[in-house]
Amino acid sequence: MKFEVVLSPALYDGRLLKEDHTTVAVDVLRATSAICAAFKSGASEIVPLDSLEKLRDYDSLGYTLAAERGGEKVNGAKCGNSPTEYLSMDLTGSRLAYSTTNGTVSILRAAESTRLYVGAFANLSALAQRLVDECNDTVVLCSGWKGDPSLEDTLFAGALAERIQDVNQKVELVNDAAMMALDLWQSAKGDLYGYCRKATHVHRLMRLGYERDIRWAFEADTCPLVPVYKNGRLIVEG
Repeated sequence: MKFEVVLSPALYDGRLLKEDHTTVAVDVLRATSAICAAFKSGASEIVPLDSLEKLRDYDSLGYTLAAERGGEKVNGAKCGNSPTEYLSMDLTGSRLAYSTTNGTVSILRAAESTRLYVGAFANLSALAQRLVDECNDTVVLCSGWKGDPSLEDTLFAGALAERIQDVNQKVELVNDAAMMALDLWQSAKGDLYGYCRKATHVHRLMRLGYERDIRWAFEADTCPLVPVYKNGRLIVEG
């Protein structure tokens, strides 16, 4: 099993693993954590979209509109991308149309992967076990922020690499970004929240009053399910 980390969607086309592979899309502080939270609260499917224009097309189709730009909920949307907001809602049976600044862009960037999962600390163990069981070459696609790498997504990639290596010692880290992510995680894991207080996206969200979301996003295994992208939508199988 080969394991690659791509630090930004802007680098995805240059990845080494281009044939049969699994991609894990990651936006730890917002979108992928919020997706896990929405499914835990009962959502039946989530359609990721890369523009607000496409989002509005779903309004007449019975979808709940969920959208964010620059860290804040978009006017006209019922939900933004706050994980704790989703956890406080009853979304049983709801279908969401969802568009965010970074996370949904990453998901759609990797839509042609053989398998495409959503990853966050919230589903770390369940996701790692799924990847170990399937034993496919894996690319972790970090969303970052508007094309730049982010500390928190890189740390998650390292945490996932460590979890998989704990079970499968034959996992090969195929690029420097994967080795950097693992080293960074091993330095930070003793105090993940404290370490990430220096991150620019943490500062941005703190200014907007989202400290509770930040703390929750760094908690492992709060939503032990694995969203998968199929036919233009995210679902949880089984």
